[in-house]
Amino acid sequence: MSDLEAISRIGRHGAEELALQGAKMDLTQIAIMLAALVVAATLARALGMAAVLGYLAAGMLLGPFGLGQVFNAHDAKELREVADFGVVLLLFLIGLELRPKRLWAMRQAIFGLGAAQVIVTALALAGLGLALGANWKPALFAGSALALSSTAFALQVMEENGELATRHGRLGFAVLLFQDLAAIPLIALAPFFAVTEVAGVAGEAEINLIAFGKALATIVVVVIVGRYIINALLRIVALSKVREAMTAAALLVVVGVALVMQQAGLSASLGSFLAGALLAESVYRHQLEADIAPFEGLLLGMFFTAVGMSLNLGLLLSRPMAIMTLTLLLMAVKAAILFALGRWHGLEAGPARRLALVLAQGGEFAFVLLAAGQARGVLHTATAEILVVTITISMAMTPLLLALERLVFGKAVSAQTRAYDTMPDHEAHVVIAGFGRFGQIIARILRAKGIAFTALEKSLEQVELVRRFGSQAFYGDASRPEILAAAQIGKARAFVLAIDDVEASLRIAEFVQRNYPHVPIYARARDRSHAHRFLDLGITNMRRETFLSALDITQQLLRGLGYSDRVAERTVKTFRAHDERRLVDDYALASDIERLQQKARSDAATLEQLLREDSEEEAKVAKAGVEIKTKRAAAS
Repeated sequence: MSDLEAISRIGRHGAEELALQGAKMDLTQIAIMLAALVVAATLARALGMAAVLGYLAAGMLLGPFGLGQVFNAHDAKELREVADFGVVLLLFLIGLELRPKRLWAMRQAIFGLGAAQVIVTALALAGLGLALGANWKPALFAGSALALSSTAFALQVMEENGELATRHGRLGFAVLLFQDLAAIPLIALAPFFAVTEVAGVAGEAEINLIAFGKALATIVVVVIVGRYIINALLRIVALSKVREAMTAAALLVVVGVALVMQQAGLSASLGSFLAGALLAESVYRHQLEADIAPFEGLLLGMFFTAVGMSLNLGLLLSRPMAIMTLTLLLMAVKAAILFALGRWHGLEAGPARRLALVLAQGGEFAFVLLAAGQARGVLHTATAEILVVTITISMAMTPLLLALERLVFGKAVSAQTRAYDTMPDHEAHVVIAGFGRFGQIIARILRAKGIAFTALEKSLEQVELVRRFGSQAFYGDASRPEILAAAQIGKARAFVLAIDDVEASLRIAEFVQRNYPHVPIYARARDRSHAHRFLDLGITNMRRETFLSALDITQQLLRGLGYSDRVAERTVKTFRAHDERRLVDDYALASDIERLQQKARSDAATLEQLLREDSEEEAKVAKAGVEIKTKRAAAS
């Protein structure tokens, strides 16, 4: 028996013993897990490291091979299965940001750069395996598995560093998307990489052809359902106006699509991304994003912690040099190829280097492929376990290498990537909360002036109505912070608060003032009381919703009663100036009803006096005009 086989047997035996100690996580373990997520993320950020690294470290300490051994091997596996859904949610949210047109525009990067990366890396790593004495079939299969990068790690790191909007970030995403696509045929082809003949290979080939047709049909069904049916279902839920139902519906969309894709033998992550992309132009996009984002963040943290738990420290300590050498070789080969492809694709040295390092690790799909290869007799168990440890360590090293790269080349990279950091779709825009009669008028003028805006409206009927007339509004409750964040309020030039609900409008105004003090607020007040409460918050850019329209119709009324245009206009102007002064003066007495009533009577008398003086002045002007005309007539 070889050393590797012995180590493998010991590792498996230990894991089985640990698995028998518990079947399910209890409340104590859940509490420990949540505490670990909080502490790990906080400490990592305090130390200037990626949160991912903190989660990995926490998992290693709490896992079956760690110091605490709070979670056994069964717990770690169970947690990983649950947390894998975080990757599914992540891909769905990314899909929501990528409209089909934009995705189509990325096709060259996906199928050009992505395909080149997988093929060249697989061949290079296979060549390395041949050099180490492996048979070409297992070497090519293992090289193909190791060519895939970690979608969860790469995207999380790029998001934390604000790199998803950069050019190298978009290219990195394109490569990851192709890798998810490539994993599907690789799993199906696993039997053909076996070194020895396996019974039923021909039958499996037939099954694979059937499976291919099934997979293709499933994708078509998902596209049709996502395009036409899901929107209709979300509409029904939205009409119920039950917040929890919308959250449940958002999760159901992702879970349902993932389940269908899994049943067809496809990647759940790919399915969720496809569903997200199909809903990217939906009026529910912002609401879906807000409902799902909290779950995605929590589950991804659990995913990275579970990866840390799965690291077989015993195997690492037994063969440290061999495993570290394999890890460094893996990352060096992948990084070199990615750097060269990035430069070939037009990236400068700094962005190409970031692309290379962020995708240099092995990925979670490699675990699936290695397990499939082990089951089909392509790889020995010992080899598979060593490769699993290698992949896990490569994941852990990614944030460290990026931090090191930032220390050495930070300034140069920043300068080279700044040109790609802008997001024109969401920069220097106006966010309008409430798209009723008030908000629509503002939006029409902004559109006519070419000023970008994002309109949020919680009434589905209103959203559908304005869309039929060519206006654009998104279904979303602006009183929820995550909805405002989805609308990119932090990058807005101004925030227009035009919702009907008085209490909700005040809560929103207070939240925006506290969290986005640089964004000016322009508010619609229902009445004087509402206006006073805005003044409590220091908001002075506001208008009472019926005030100006009432003044306008009063001016028309005076004309109809026989007053001249000049008199009607002067009267209304005098009243407006008086009332706006009074609004501010009354604010100081808002809590003293008696004094406010006395002031109201006094102000009424003052207004009457002002209008009487205006009338007298107007009469004098009119009399002087008549006298001038009379004199001119007599002179002629």
